[in-house]
Amino acid sequence: MKTLSDKIVAITGAGSGIGRALAVGLANIGARLAISDVNEASLAETASLVRPKQPGVHTARVDVGQRSAIYAWSEQVQRELGPVDVLVNNAGVSLSQTIAKMQDEDFIWLMNINFWGVVHGTRAFLPQLLSRPEAHVVNLSSVFGLIAVPTQAAYNASKFAVRGFTEALRQELASTNVRVTTVHPGGIKTNIVRNGRHFQDPTGNADADAVARDFERVARTTPEAAAGKIVNAILRENPRLLIGLDAILIDRMQRLLPASYDTLIAKAISRRPSSAN
Repeated sequence: MKTLSDKIVAITGAGSGIGRALAVGLANIGARLAISDVNEASLAETASLVRPKQPGVHTARVDVGQRSAIYAWSEQVQRELGPVDVLVNNAGVSLSQTIAKMQDEDFIWLMNINFWGVVHGTRAFLPQLLSRPEAHVVNLSSVFGLIAVPTQAAYNASKFAVRGFTEALRQELASTNVRVTTVHPGGIKTNIVRNGRHFQDPTGNADADAVARDFERVARTTPEAAAGKIVNAILRENPRLLIGLDAILIDRMQRLLPASYDTLIAKAISRRPSSAN
């Protein structure tokens, strides 16, 4: 895609983190925005940040875990702005719990948002994207779509699924006008852990606030830096994007030690102090 100026970009999960940073960055370069989030207050804050550059920003409260809500939003965006040129399926949540103790309702909640939100978002907007001279789909996976970690089985399952779905989508659309990018961020300074459902981490720590503080301390990449890399990936039509040195190192570890990287993860976990309660 040669430019994003005057392109219509739809972003889910735009109320905070990478989604908000993307909205602000894209508004600054002239993109027309349709932004959604389940948190109306946070979405309104994002809208206030982009309106100086894009006063016509479209906002909508959308729970991406609800199929009907996504399809209704896609129709609303087309009516109000026209067919979208770029779709960013960014909305996501976290869940920390062992497989043995995990409740079905928590697993279903996460999969509805992290995986089915991406699937339904892609399928709802795909006819619009295919109608454009050039278009792009960006789906957010994770480094946890590259490796698995104890107590992250649900999150791993969702992000591995997003990766597989998006790579298949890219192949299916190879002969069309729509380009596709899978994004694997490492640690990004967002509220995903603080706003997630935390029961215990690999050390047995059940203190959600402590775990969130630990995550924020080690997360190296800002949402603004991540958003800038995503914008560049769209412009360069990159099929795959790793964000952060940690993501690059994790990708290499998985490639070099596909069947034994878990021993390195176990050693790293064993060195962490436990504050289980």
